[in-house]
Amino acid sequence: MSRDDATMNERDESTDLDSPAADATPAVVAARTADEPPDTTEIRELAAAAGYAVVGSVTQRREEDPTYDLGRGKAEELMRLAADTDAEAVIYDGSLSPGQTFSLGDLLPTGTAVIDRPRLVLELFADAADSRAADRQLELARLRYELPRLREAVARDAAEDVRLQPEGDSRVLDVEKRIESAERALDEISGDRAARRTERRDAGFDLVALAGYTNAGKSTLARRLADDVADAEPEDAPTDLAAALSVGGRPFETLSTTTRRATLGGRRALLTDTVGFLDGLPHESLRSFRTTTEAVRRADCALLVVDASDEPDALRRKLRASLTAVEATDGPVIPVFSKSDEVSADGLAAAVEAYEAAVAELDAGDAPVVDSLLSPIPVSARDESGLADLTEAVADALPTATATVEASNGGDAQAALSWAYDRGVVAAVDYDGETVTVDLAGRPEVVAEAERRLTGAVGEAADGGE
Repeated sequence: MSRDDATMNERDESTDLDSPAADATPAVVAARTADEPPDTTEIRELAAAAGYAVVGSVTQRREEDPTYDLGRGKAEELMRLAADTDAEAVIYDGSLSPGQTFSLGDLLPTGTAVIDRPRLVLELFADAADSRAADRQLELARLRYELPRLREAVARDAAEDVRLQPEGDSRVLDVEKRIESAERALDEISGDRAARRTERRDAGFDLVALAGYTNAGKSTLARRLADDVADAEPEDAPTDLAAALSVGGRPFETLSTTTRRATLGGRRALLTDTVGFLDGLPHESLRSFRTTTEAVRRADCALLVVDASDEPDALRRKLRASLTAVEATDGPVIPVFSKSDEVSADGLAAAVEAYEAAVAELDAGDAPVVDSLLSPIPVSARDESGLADLTEAVADALPTATATVEASNGGDAQAALSWAYDRGVVAAVDYDGETVTVDLAGRPEVVAEAERRLTGAVGEAADGGE
């Protein structure tokens, strides 16, 4: 059998997923890959999370067909399977062009929806979005997804009846205006978040963000690193990219971004659990979530969480998706191999090898973040192994300045010293009679301001003695 002929068509009598709800929508899953047999495990899980009951699947290994993505013969098998199972939707594990979407829809039984992977992910985001920023980002992503499909529909209608063209043009124009409005609203939210980051840094906090593929173990790690989980404070604009730990292995059960106080290698930090990425979102959709990904891109240090228990092929795919979504960061990125207690030494070595292969395959021009990657660190949130190494690595990666200032031990110096203590940059204090020597270490801008205040106290004391 040739590679292009390798196919599979099956009706599901049962599934390894939890039993679907009685009101779940019956759906058939379809997938095509060029180089290896398709693995439909993740798309089935996503479908179940979105409320679909998978009743069959069609897969094919061959090059892309421009009309259906699947080959014509396999597309017809998909049509027959959808009819036999009374499927109300075909969920396609890939990104279909507008033309392919309509061509498949024309071939399938009347009323059968065609839902490709990007649309399915957006459906899940819609269920999980829980804030104004999340809603705005989701709206923009959906509009950007729908616009080319609307243009395709208008072109098809116009080909049949030229009188529909003005109405179609109006619909396209309306969506374009809504996109502009959503972009302006997100620009305002992005500006507010940038101001908040500045305020937090001025207060002496380092900003550390966690990112990674959904279910990689980010949220569990964040709770382990936090000083006190009770201090977790929700962001005013929670992420809408699967930021929460999945419950029971299903993605998107919860969705909330939290920022916790943490002490990492002696540094005061705000630890933000941000983004759970998913493979298959086109670049235009990812751009819509910039206010979410900016938390990672603008952090002083980012932790990229990788599930060490994943099979090497899955690890490479998920890592590529995560790094491509991040694109670039201002600070260094520490890869964290989570769940290291679940794998053997050989398994961990295989995970590291898969990681290195995925990074080597990425073009720094497409994902500049590869130049910011530091050495991976294996950890286990369960038994806490590796956490000490991780916190030390974070402290080493954070921007740091040091200074030693000697000041007269008076009220002004004590006020300046109190200010420095509040911002966590006092490393040591030595009192010697009427003088106090302060060793400072921490964020460069905060150390500079503390030095200025203490130096000013020296000057004021000297002026008062003349």
